[in-house]
Amino acid sequence: MCEGQTFRALVNERLAAPAGETRALFERTTAECEEELRRSLDECRKIQRLLDQILSPRVVLVRQDTGQSLKRESPRPHRSKRSQKSRASHGRKSSCQCRLTHFQTRESPYCCQVCEKRFTQLCNLKKHRRTHTGEKPHDCSICNKTFAQMSYLDKHRRTHTGEKPHDCSICNKTFAEKSTLDKHRRTHTGEKPYGCSICNKTFAQKSTLDTHRRTHTVEKPHDCSICNKTFAQKSTLDTHRRTHTGEKPYGCSICNKTFAQRSTLDKHRRTHTGERPYCCSVCQKTFTRKSYLDKHRRTHTGEKPYGCSICNKTFAQRSTLAAHRRTHTGERPYCCSVCQKTFTRKSYLDTHRRTHTGEKPYDCSICNKTFAQQSTLGKHRRTHTGEKPFSCSICNKTFAQNGELVKHRRTHTGESPYCCQVCEKRFTQLLTACLRKG
Repeated sequence: MCEGQTFRALVNERLAAPAGETRALFERTTAECEEELRRSLDECRKIQRLLDQILSPRVVLVRQDTGQSLKRESPRPHRSKRSQKSRASHGRKSSCQCRLTHFQTRESPYCCQVCEKRFTQLCNLKKHRRTHTGEKPHDCSICNKTFAQMSYLDKHRRTHTGEKPHDCSICNKTFAEKSTLDKHRRTHTGEKPYGCSICNKTFAQKSTLDTHRRTHTVEKPHDCSICNKTFAQKSTLDTHRRTHTGEKPYGCSICNKTFAQRSTLDKHRRTHTGERPYCCSVCQKTFTRKSYLDKHRRTHTGEKPYGCSICNKTFAQRSTLAAHRRTHTGERPYCCSVCQKTFTRKSYLDTHRRTHTGEKPYDCSICNKTFAQQSTLGKHRRTHTGEKPFSCSICNKTFAQNGELVKHRRTHTGESPYCCQVCEKRFTQLLTACLRKG
């Protein structure tokens, strides 16, 4: 088979599925319309019979001498079959014309008796009524699940068949629903059609806009039935509920470890694959989590968005601000179970525990030397690589450790923070002060 025939066969195959689906949708819509027309025609006939009875009454004459009754009916015009067919055809045309008129004028003549919502078509009103009655006449032949609308059943069937008839023309990714394809296309086009009326921020999905609006209204419509805590998003509530139930539905296929959130599972998987998908655009350093990259970027920009409400000191990380606040409150919530020593940060407690256990979990990949702290391993690695990431802003001299840079800066500033308690002489380094004291 030549390349032209192969390409033609591929195009026909791609077009066959959407064409079949469109044909099925058309046939289904036509059947519904014909059924509605038939019912409308039956209603018209019933009304016509009632009118005939009212406008052409039977007259009964009774003879008084004999008591015999003479029944005389008012004459009715004879209708031929041809005239009846033409009248039925005229009724169907009138129904279609009425529907077209409703669509053009935006008239909504059909009203729900429960909520008074109005519709332009009777079939839409019938579908709406099921939201009140709970009727679900369409059932799946595989799992017997029922649905209120045929379109919902068609979408559900694809969960059994795995059919994904909607494909992206750019990356060829396929989807089970057209709405999901439309959302996916915006990842290519960058389109954000949904805009916030308050701050003019735009979004690719309407659900994301609805969630964003709650940041302005502070609305939290989803509440926990156990602790009454409220949330702006239902997904956040679902995640919160697992803190009560202990449910961990997301499992790692490699080590079988389970997690309460899918995002936590995704982060865990990278410990197996070594994947580091987040890259710094300045120094090309890669990270396993976006939050780590955001924190790292601030080392380049110098941004410190978290401020202390007491002393106005600013910090690059929220956790650093939380630890700083404890210097004002004196709170030390982390306690060692061995010696009862308390700490302001959990990381300090974790490091301290290793003085009891002797654990050294951080090892050098070059010389296999082990360390109790990750920061100590980082300093050690530079003895192999010769890296000096800390530079003086005055003379541009570089150093392997931040402590060395701090000491060097004092040669420019003349600062002498260490004082001898005997003679009150001041020094730039603590060691010099100790030797002088001795």
